[in-house]
Amino acid sequence: MALHFSKEEFASRRKKVLTLMKDQKLDALLMFRQESMYWLTGYDTFGYVFFQSLILDKSGNLILLTRAPDLRQAQNTSNIKDIRIWVDKDGSNPTEDLKIILNELSLNGKTIGIEYEAYGLTGRNAIKLNKSLEGYCEIKDKSELVSNLRVIKTTEEILYVKKAAELADRALDEVWKNAKVGVSEGKILAEMQRVIFEGGGDYPANEFIIGSGHNALLCRYQAEKRILSNPDQLTIEWAGTYKHYHSAMFRTIPIGKADPKHYEMYEACHEALINSEKKLLPDNTVGEIFDVHAKTLDDLGYKESRMNACGYSLGATFSPNWMDTPPMIYTGNPLILKPGMVLFMHMILMDSTNQLAMNLGETYLVTESGNERLGKHKLDLVVL
Repeated sequence: MALHFSKEEFASRRKKVLTLMKDQKLDALLMFRQESMYWLTGYDTFGYVFFQSLILDKSGNLILLTRAPDLRQAQNTSNIKDIRIWVDKDGSNPTEDLKIILNELSLNGKTIGIEYEAYGLTGRNAIKLNKSLEGYCEIKDKSELVSNLRVIKTTEEILYVKKAAELADRALDEVWKNAKVGVSEGKILAEMQRVIFEGGGDYPANEFIIGSGHNALLCRYQAEKRILSNPDQLTIEWAGTYKHYHSAMFRTIPIGKADPKHYEMYEACHEALINSEKKLLPDNTVGEIFDVHAKTLDDLGYKESRMNACGYSLGATFSPNWMDTPPMIYTGNPLILKPGMVLFMHMILMDSTNQLAMNLGETYLVTESGNERLGKHKLDLVVL
């Protein structure tokens, strides 16, 4: 069994969760977020698309309820000793298997927190779970209990985040090397993923976003793969990923030659990013970052082209996305910035009238004295 963190690290994390449970008067916590399970125990899988739950009671007992394919997965990747299996069969209801475990832990009539905000708990299964626990115990939505602890990275985690940033930089090298007139977007993606995998990295928690021409105005992945024309514009958002930790970057690259408006849009994005950096300081709020980004772009005439959020927290995440929220960077977000937070800040301009895009995004670590940009490449507008 090879765990990605030390025994002391895992012990510290469990102690923090148990302390919060005690403060919030919880007798147990039912985890459904794969990120929580990975952070707390090292458990690494994509089996969370089926019903599974990690149960932690106030005495520190830790039990995983999952399917048979994940028994050895948990044994090989985590420090979980007690693993229970629910059996696949027609009409199976794993919430009843979960209730058996709760009875073993004497949780009848007690207060139980549940991670409802989880891709691992579908609406149908949540209905089954609530019905199973009706009249059995008091339930509380504690979706953010573990997530809020995960926002601030430890020294061991920061090492992985910085390795992910190195891999993101290598991927950008491949973009600059391969993004030429006549080249397929598929070729660019293949070379980016190659250097990440060769560098010991992982699959990202969502697809790299790539689009040229009309698709350069999209900030979601879609399946069309164009051949770059002359002139063209290439928008690409990607993340280096290491031990599931992400460090993201965002660029729009003019191909052949840039439209004059590309330069103006780039200068606006660059100014907004630099101004946002100045707000990315301990004791400021997350909302202040968005507000300075918005004011910068609005004052330059781009209010209709910008987004209503300009970034989010990053960490160890699983499909379907690498956004590790909370926190999202939007106006009014009261979360106080603290050292150890890792945030991706993206300046996005989509000019539908002129069918032009410009994007600039980087990942930052909040430090005791300010922040550190984790990507080491230049921010200049590169025309290929």
